[in-house]
This record gives sequence, C-alpha cells and structure tokens, in this order.
Amino acid sequence: MDYNLLGYSGLNVSKYALGSVPFSATNGFENAGGLTEKEVEYFVDYALDQGINQFDTANLYAKGDAELALGKGIRNHRDEMVISTKTGFPFNDNPNNVGASRLNIERSIDHSLKRLGTDYVDLYYVHTWDGQVPVEETIQTMNDLIRKGKIRYWGVSNYSGWNLAKTYTTAVENNMAPPIAQQIYYTPEAREAEYELLPAGKELGVGNSIWSPLGEGLLTGKITRDKKGEPNTRQGDGWAEPYIKDHELFYRLIELVQEIAHNHQATVPQVVLAWLRERPNVDSLVLAARNKEQLQENIASYQLQLTKEEIQMITDLTTPEPIYPLWHRAMNSAPRGSEAEKVYLEEYQRLMERKDNLVD
Repeated sequence: MDYNLLGYSGLNVSKYALGSVPFSATNGFENAGGLTEKEVEYFVDYALDQGINQFDTANLYAKGDAELALGKGIRNHRDEMVISTKTGFPFNDNPNNVGASRLNIERSIDHSLKRLGTDYVDLYYVHTWDGQVPVEETIQTMNDLIRKGKIRYWGVSNYSGWNLAKTYTTAVENNMAPPIAQQIYYTPEAREAEYELLPAGKELGVGNSIWSPLGEGLLTGKITRDKKGEPNTRQGDGWAEPYIKDHELFYRLIELVQEIAHNHQATVPQVVLAWLRERPNVDSLVLAARNKEQLQENIASYQLQLTKEEIQMITDLTTPEPIYPLWHRAMNSAPRGSEAEKVYLEEYQRLMERKDNLVD
C-alpha cells in the first residue's frame, strides 16, 4: 500500500481508505449492508494489516449508528488510524441540526466524538455545500475546532468548483486554515469531477478523496443489460443514487470491464478500482464492503495492474463530453492548461477527433 500527503498538509494517508456505510443496517441504511461487532473488528484489523490507515464515516450513515460501530472497532488501534467523519445533511427535524452553521458543526462534532469513543478526529468534513450560511462562519468554526483539539484538519464534500474555490480562498485570505481535502463522487461511468473538481483540488492543494468508487453498488458486475440489482442490496432495493446519464454507455462499460476482468482472472470491481487508482489527481479511494469476501477482493485490487491498452479503452469509451469552455480550450489553447488539467484537455481532443472522423 502506498501513502501520500493529503493536500497541502502533513497528514499521510493510504491510497485506499475503508468506508463505514455498510457497518450498520439501521435508520434508512438497511439495504446498505449490516455487520456484527466482531465483523467490524475483523474489517478494521484486516484493513490495518493490508496497510490501510484511513477510516471514513459520517453522522448521516444510519443516523450515527455507523459511527458507533466504527467506534467499537477501534479498540487499541486509535494511533494507527486516520479517522474522518462528516456533518451537514439533516440529522433530524430540528432546523438547527443541518448544514454548515456554527451551531450544527459544534453540536455534531461533540456527538460524533462520543459515538466514536475518541477525543478527536483527524479529518472533519462538511458533507454538503450550505449556501444559506456565510462561508466565513463555517471556516471560523472549523478553525476553532482545530484550536480546541477536537479535529486536526478539515475538508469539504460534494462541493462544486466555485464552492471549493470560494471556501479555500476565503480561508487563506483571512489567515485561517483552509480545507485540506475534498471527498467527491467519481467513477468511470460518472467523470464530471474532471471538469473542475479534480484539477481544482490539485491546484489549490486540496486532496481528492473519492467516495463510493464502485458507484454505490452500480459497478459491481451484478447489474448488466440482462440482470438488475439483487434483493437486499442498494441497487436492488430502490436506492435512489446514483444518477445514470446514459444507460447504453453504462452497459457498454460493464461489458468492456467484464472482458478485461476475464483476461486478468479478476473481477469487475477490481478492474474499476485499478483504473480509478491510476487516474490523474486522485489521492485516495474510499472502499466499502458488505462481507469479508468483498473486503478482501476490493483491497486485493491494489495489486492488479491493467495494461496501457486496457486503461485507454476504458478511458476512451467513457470520456465525458467537453462542456464549454473546455471544448473551446481543447481546440484552441490546450498547451496553456495547467499540469493538473492537461490530461483532460488531451482526452477531449481525442474525443473530438474521433467524432470528426466519424462525420468525415
């Protein structure tokens, strides 16, 4: 397992992280999994043995029960673990238990620390952008929590490019600690993060951590043209996410990944994770598993090396349409792009060339 500093910080994290969404099957997360206390302990021990030091959760997951489960799994491993949690989504009907306000953030961290059974978390995320609260209030609150020792660093999740830039620059301009990481959704089926979020994170010194790299169960190989999700799973029981823009493209992707997996005697999830792991500007992938077999399989993907041709086939098939001004820049000023975005501009160029050849 490789490690890198997360964003512009001194926090060393493993390339893979272990997520806790399946840890508790309660409070709306019944079809996300559900592990016993002993199983959670096994997950933590196995992840640590494989070199994973990141463990991610949120107060949203099973309304705090996933934090409780992770907390019981920590035992004597706290100093070996980088623990992150989040707040921001509505926790209950209380209008102040939501968003990025001082009241919610300070109340949430106290409850999360109690559930986790620890004095601090290493990384605390605002789970979603709150356009109703002044960004200065959020930044100041996070900096206060750092000074109080309740958190070591802070980050954001599910922000747009301008949300991230406004938050970061406002913090720096006011001599306060900015976010060191953003947790975002990014898969070969959904590559919108390449438009702004991934290069913005790299340019700003904000680490890019990918949540649900298997598309919330969409990219497990269990969903194909001829087969839908299995019962008692997220994709088989009406889980609303993720949004699929192009179903035909999704099925073609699955068929391609199945072929590549067969060539390596690997699985669909392993190929997806291997492709994502090597994408530009990706700092970490947050894995999740419903059982020991899935956990071992997903972590084992770290040893899978795809060929350049296989990587290129997945990349070319799923390159997103270059929205303005990206198509204009790809056509006219790609050499002036920053190092963090040049690879995407080049991929847009190839896409446009292929389409031009089809027209000719």
